[in-house]
Amino acid sequence: MTKSIYRTLGTVTLILLALIGMTWTTVRFATEHLLYEDARSTARQWAQNLAENAGDLEQIASGEMPTSASMAFFQWAQRSGHVFRYEIYNREGLSQLVSTREQIAPVGVSEHSPEASQAIAERRAIVLIKEGASPDLPTFYAEAYVPVIADGEPIAAVAAYVNQAEERDRFYATFVRAAIALCALTALAFLIPAGAWYRRTKEKERADEQIRYLAHHDAMTGLDNRHQLSEKLQRALVALPERGGKLALHYVDLDHFKDVNDMLGHDAGDALLQLAAERLRMAARKKDVVARIGGDEFTIVQIDAADKSEAEALAQRVIATLQEPFVIDGQTVRVGASVGIAMAPTDAIDIAQLMRCADLALYKAKADGRNCARFFSSQLDIDKQARLAMEQALRHAVANDGFDLEFQPVYDSTNKTLAGFEALIRLPSFEGGTISPSVFIPVAEELGLIQYIGTWVLKRACQTAATWPEHLSVAVNMSPAQFNTGNVCEVVALALRESGLEPRRLELEITEGLLLGDTEAVMKQLNGLKKLGVSIVMDDFGTGYSSLSYLWRFHFDKIKIDRSFMSAYGDANGNAETIVKTIVALGRSLNMQVTVEGVETDGQATFVRNLDADEVQGFYYGRPMPESALGASMLAALRPEPTEPKDPSDTSTTLRKTG
Repeated sequence: MTKSIYRTLGTVTLILLALIGMTWTTVRFATEHLLYEDARSTARQWAQNLAENAGDLEQIASGEMPTSASMAFFQWAQRSGHVFRYEIYNREGLSQLVSTREQIAPVGVSEHSPEASQAIAERRAIVLIKEGASPDLPTFYAEAYVPVIADGEPIAAVAAYVNQAEERDRFYATFVRAAIALCALTALAFLIPAGAWYRRTKEKERADEQIRYLAHHDAMTGLDNRHQLSEKLQRALVALPERGGKLALHYVDLDHFKDVNDMLGHDAGDALLQLAAERLRMAARKKDVVARIGGDEFTIVQIDAADKSEAEALAQRVIATLQEPFVIDGQTVRVGASVGIAMAPTDAIDIAQLMRCADLALYKAKADGRNCARFFSSQLDIDKQARLAMEQALRHAVANDGFDLEFQPVYDSTNKTLAGFEALIRLPSFEGGTISPSVFIPVAEELGLIQYIGTWVLKRACQTAATWPEHLSVAVNMSPAQFNTGNVCEVVALALRESGLEPRRLELEITEGLLLGDTEAVMKQLNGLKKLGVSIVMDDFGTGYSSLSYLWRFHFDKIKIDRSFMSAYGDANGNAETIVKTIVALGRSLNMQVTVEGVETDGQATFVRNLDADEVQGFYYGRPMPESALGASMLAALRPEPTEPKDPSDTSTTLRKTG
């Protein structure tokens, strides 16, 4: 409870006590007033009764004894218990007769009564209220002096003394009950709205506390949120020069968290985040700051990190604790963690830059296979800028039809003639030259641009090949991402229809990566492509883990031996040559054509010529060339082979015919 509520409650209590006091005083004053008025009225009535019922008052005022009728009235009044004394005064205010409970007798020595004289003189009743000061008097009584008028002139005055003690007790009892009731009603009338105000105030205070809590904490895990993290990190950075030492900012990302959401549902994902948050608290020290900044990303601000080794130790604790299995709704879940680390003041001295450095380091950890920790380095920044430049170049090329196609020749090993070309996409760089597909295609896949690029390459290659001699084929590389939409067959059919290219002249090259996912769906699409009449080629054969298993599940038209085997040609152990020979023999036994890639030297060319391969490809036979050079190159391919082989280092685009 805040001090303001205490102060308010104190004020409310004082007001309530004041209201109760005022109520009590008001009721008491009213009771006293009514009591006195009742006493005056009662005494006046008794005196008036005597004046009206005693017919010989004038004689009694002259000193005579009362008549029997008057005596009877006096006795009746005494028996009533209210009037304990009567007195008769003459017109001068001197007492003449006294009637008490003990006797009714004339006064021996007359006494003058100012009140009786005043009543006679003013011709009105005079009433006094008194407290009994002696044992023979009531504790509370009233005296009424009433003038007796005959023929318009006062002849005497009658005084009645009325006992009002019981009446006062009755009035006071009524007063107490009424006062208590009114005070209770006053208190209720005040306390009910006061209680409602108090409840609303407490509810508002709790709501305000909850709002303040949520403004600085993550609602799901209870960790600091991004706002609170920024505030604490800022304070730590400001105090860093004075405190000395270093500070490490860890960006922690759960590996494969999306898989948990997809398989077990978002409730399980939320439970996993909560359990992971608890483990991060345990891995960090009390003075460190642990926060969740969104999704499955957490941060730890390691205060007073001595050096990189201490930061590395914390990162490894985080990775180790998050590798341990989680049990969620009775199911065991395993995830990992990637950690990016930035050091202050070494890497940055302000929040935004430090967070950017940690994010780059986290990106590096993911790129290196996840489940590891990486520190920020200036090279990461350079790589990031290069990545951004590449993304910009890709988007610009997509928006402005800015890609180029080059074609590398493929030769028939049997009759030594040109068999076709492989279409290779090129991305012009802003700085000049081109960017290799092996560099920008993965980025295009991440950006979701590969569908457009793949369709563009396919259509452009088909349009170009349609102008070649009919015996030449064109090979187009297909990205696994192009099969995700399930419409590859429609895209290929449209490209063939629009270009007029015969399906038998189109070769679609896929890699083993395509078959690692939803194999049944992929096989269905591959069979659909086969029905179109195009050839399906297994590219980069021999570099995967399950290539052989796919050869019996799907009948490829051709397999292309990866260029890495030709690069290893000539090694002392001779394993590369053995593997190439084995693959060629395998293709022959499965009735599949075999192409050997990466032939760049005379020795490699001689080795391949002695194999039973169907086709060869490599820089020795020709480098990729633009579409504008294809016509001259095709004519050159028809000329006899020169005596001396072409220097493989020559980067011209002229094609050679095999000898």
